[in-house]
Amino acid sequence: MVSASELRRVAAFSDLPDDQIHWFLSHAQETFLQAGDTFVRQGDPPDWLFVFLEGLFQWRGEFGGDTVVLPARAGDVSGVFPFSRMKQFTVTGRALTEGRLLKFPASLLAELVRKMPELSRRLVGMMSDRIREGTRIEQQHDRLVSLGKLSAGLAHELNNPASAAKRAVAQLRETLARIRDASRELWRRDLSDVQKLEIESLEASLMRTDLAAPNGLALTDLEDRLDSVLRSHGHQDSWELSAPLARSNMQPEELESLLRNIDVVSAHPALARMAASAELASLLNDIDSSTSRIFELVQAIKEYSYMDQARVQDVDIVRSLEATLAVLNYRLRDGVTVQREYQPVPLLVNSFGSELNQVWTNIIENAVDAMVGEGELRVRIFREERYVVVEIGDNGPGIPPEVKSHIFEPFFTTKGVGEGTGLGLDAVQRIVKKHRGDIQVSSKPGDTRFQVWLPLAESA
Repeated sequence: MVSASELRRVAAFSDLPDDQIHWFLSHAQETFLQAGDTFVRQGDPPDWLFVFLEGLFQWRGEFGGDTVVLPARAGDVSGVFPFSRMKQFTVTGRALTEGRLLKFPASLLAELVRKMPELSRRLVGMMSDRIREGTRIEQQHDRLVSLGKLSAGLAHELNNPASAAKRAVAQLRETLARIRDASRELWRRDLSDVQKLEIESLEASLMRTDLAAPNGLALTDLEDRLDSVLRSHGHQDSWELSAPLARSNMQPEELESLLRNIDVVSAHPALARMAASAELASLLNDIDSSTSRIFELVQAIKEYSYMDQARVQDVDIVRSLEATLAVLNYRLRDGVTVQREYQPVPLLVNSFGSELNQVWTNIIENAVDAMVGEGELRVRIFREERYVVVEIGDNGPGIPPEVKSHIFEPFFTTKGVGEGTGLGLDAVQRIVKKHRGDIQVSSKPGDTRFQVWLPLAESA
């Protein structure tokens, strides 16, 4: 049997009067546990307050698709507390070693509040701490999930241009080999200065990258016309040359002019080198385009995260929103059209820039989810007296009235298990309030709008 002195070793009971201690013990049940024993299961009704007396214990549960493990030890008080709105235990309690605990029935908590007011006050404080810790865990999980999605999307975005550049480099090696072989054969020919100049001039024109290359039916037609010119001048293997020359956008009249002045044997390596040189220019252009895209993505990430920048600064809201749109491009490009409406002058807000980007990210991702990946995303930024207003809207089905009143509540979500924690818009509201701003929502089918009002910086 648990004595009063033993219960007082638990901090929450240490200085309580004897009569209160005895009343509590008279209604509590002492329970002995072996290692591995379960004293409560996830989903059980909240019937007990627990006081851990000896041993090591563990709480274990599923939150947002992840397993969360929390330790408990002798001297801790847990379970259902006074004024708790708990509907069921969200975790399973298990003994890790041999141990003992007291179980106090939840049905007597109202009486406990009257007879033990000081203990009740302490338990309410513990409950507040527990809620804060639970919220912190959920927020951390939500941030990790968001970071995981962004990382996966950016990895895909970076992989495309990186793969294109790698393929272009591999083709570049083959093209350089063809240029070398064609040049070696061409050097063996006895060409006049005029012929050499004509070859070099035509080759230079084919290497221009500012002209659009033909494709589709136009490419097929050009190839047939070049093939006809080659055959008319005695080139039996015309098909080997007509395709690469067509891709380099050589015109039949240019080819005709060259072949009139150069014999068939000399023309073949000259044309092979021209086609390879044009392909070389195209590949270099592909590599330049791919590496530029990678550079743009890295710059967007730096803008989005405010890497190497002051934590608090005057943020250009248009640049902030554009950085977010660039980072989220992987979610927008397939079926979402972005409509922009910005004021021509910079609108600055003194803020934690990376936190504002979290606001835009959450609202935009919710809009894309609501439109099921297809629709129109409308972003508008304007000034209203001493405030800058960021409006993010979509043409999705809208927010039902019964849902709209709850969207900013912590842990409220309409998504399936493991898909959302319900902390996205709660975090949005907290960040906006932190910046002395406000957030407003209007919604009807085909037109949902989130308006974020932020005070303009003094420099604005």
